[in-house]
Amino acid sequence: MSDRKEHWENVYKDKSPLEVSWYVNEPVLSLQLIANTQVSLNAPIIDVGGGASLLVDHLCDKGYDNLGVLDISANALACAKDRLGDRADKIEWYDNDVTCFNSPHQFSVWHDRAVFHFLKEESDRRAYVDVLKRALEPNGHVIIAAFAIGGPTQCSGLDIVQYNAEKLQAELGDDFELLEERSELHITPANKEQKFAYFRFIRKS
Repeated sequence: MSDRKEHWENVYKDKSPLEVSWYVNEPVLSLQLIANTQVSLNAPIIDVGGGASLLVDHLCDKGYDNLGVLDISANALACAKDRLGDRADKIEWYDNDVTCFNSPHQFSVWHDRAVFHFLKEESDRRAYVDVLKRALEPNGHVIIAAFAIGGPTQCSGLDIVQYNAEKLQAELGDDFELLEERSELHITPANKEQKFAYFRFIRKS
């Protein structure tokens, strides 16, 4: 087991999904940005680092029916499966590190709330972008949320990288065009403030 996987397995072994700092009951901005892509309800959408997030529940409620969730923690995915019950059978679950994910098909929307900012090493970021390019169809949408400039410098005991639009564009490269940028002041379950920045890119055809 890699150090990274062991870390996240322990997080979800030791804490309830309701206690982790990134927990949100209703992921409003993520849902808005996904709606803004105007993809059809049966378009393939993947939530990268989705783990125990409630985003997949809300997407199901809205009628999206071609969903995938990727997470490095099997414990996190198990929480989501248990919560969803029978609805979990209709979702693709991927227990994998995103930097070595081999997608079985392409997606129309790639959503990542708070995974990319954990990739401190340039080699990991390059691997992530390579996976993204293989997994996303032409004209597909990328939604990435990360700690904003001036936000936290650590999360879950790990250092992170803060992002603005220019910095993230440089990481993704010229194959992607920025369409939207939004900001959010996230209040954690411990009542602490975290500055997030959300970005929606389209992959150029």
